Amino acid sequence: MKDSILAGAVALSLVATTACAPEQDVQPDMHGVAQESDSEAAGVTVVFQEWEVPGGVDTFPHDPAFAPDGSGWYAGYMANVLGRVDATTGEITEFTLPTENSGPHGLVADGQGHIWYTGHRVSLIGQLNPQTGEVVEYPMPDPAVSDPHTPIFDQEGVLWFTAQNANYVGKLDPESGEVTVKELATADAMPHGIDISQSGIPFFDMSGTNKIGSIDPETMEITEYGLPEGARPRRIAVTNDNTVWYTDLARGFLGRLDPATGQVEEFPSPGGSESEPYGIAATSDGVIWYSESGVQPNTLVRFDPETGSMHAWPLPSSESTVRHMVAAPDDTLWLACSGSGTVVHVRIDDHN
Repeated sequence: MKDSILAGAVALSLVATTACAPEQDVQPDMHGVAQESDSEAAGVTVVFQEWEVPGGVDTFPHDPAFAPDGSGWYAGYMANVLGRVDATTGEITEFTLPTENSGPHGLVADGQGHIWYTGHRVSLIGQLNPQTGEVVEYPMPDPAVSDPHTPIFDQEGVLWFTAQNANYVGKLDPESGEVTVKELATADAMPHGIDISQSGIPFFDMSGTNKIGSIDPETMEITEYGLPEGARPRRIAVTNDNTVWYTDLARGFLGRLDPATGQVEEFPSPGGSESEPYGIAATSDGVIWYSESGVQPNTLVRFDPETGSMHAWPLPSSESTVRHMVAAPDDTLWLACSGSGTVVHVRIDDHN
C-alpha cells in the first residue's frame, strides 16, 4: 500500500459544437428536444424531461453533473466529449476533448462553473472552462492509477476521486495542482461511487467486495465497513445526518450504513433480486432516489426513510441504464442514460 503525490497540470484547448432544438414540431428522437411526461404516486409527482444527445447511444453518456447556472452536463464516454444541456431551451452544446480517447467518465462542477472530469482511459483528471473552451489536465502521479472513475468536491474545495480497477482513492487540490493517491489494502476492492459526508469525510463503494470505505482527509487512512455477505455496493449517497446509503447491484437492495455504529439495514428494491439498483442520489429532505437497471422499463425509485415506503416510476426510455445520478440544489435530478443515449432531468413536486 502506498501514497503518491504529483503537482502540475497542462493547459490545452478544445472545440465546441452546438445542436439546437428547432422551434417547429419535431419527431420524438430529434437531438436537443425534450420529451416530457409526468406521473404521480403517493402524493408525489415527477416530471421527466428527456433529450437524446448527438450521437445517441454511440456517445454513451456516462455520468451527469449540474452547474451553478442551472444547466445539466454529461460525459460522452465513447465520443470523447463533454455535453451541456440547457433545460429551458433544449440546446445541447458539446465540447470535444483535446486528448484523444480520453474516456470521460465522471463529472462534477465547481462553484465557478468549471466542469471537472475523469479521463478514465488516459490516467488524468481534466478541468473545462466552458466560457473559454480551455482544458487543464492533471495527470496521475503513479502510472498504476490508470482509470480515474468518479470525482466529487468536499466542503474545502478539494476534489476526491476513485480509481476502480487500479484500486486507489485520491484527491486533487485545485489551488496547487497537487494530486495525492492512496492504494486500498483490500485487493480487488474496486472503489466505484463516492460521496462526502457533512463532516467532510469521503465515503466510497468497494464494489468488488461487500464493503464500504471511508478515507481520512488529512492522513489518507482508510476505514472499511462490512456489509451483508454477497452485497456489492455500486453507487453511494450520504445524507445530511451522515447516514450512508448505497445501491446493492448484485442482490437488489437499497442499503443504509450508520458509520458511527457500523449497523447496516437493507430494504428490498421493488423490482426484486434481479432489479440491479444502480445510480443513487439524496434530495435535501433526506429522501433517497435511485434507478433499477435490471427491470424493463428501467425505473426511478423513491424511498422515504421516515415511512419506509418505496414507489417506482418507469423512465421515459426502457433500457436507460442510469449509471449515476445527481441531485441539484433545487432538488431536481439529473440522470445520464448510457443505454438509451439520453439525458433526463427530473422535477419533483411533493403534495404531502
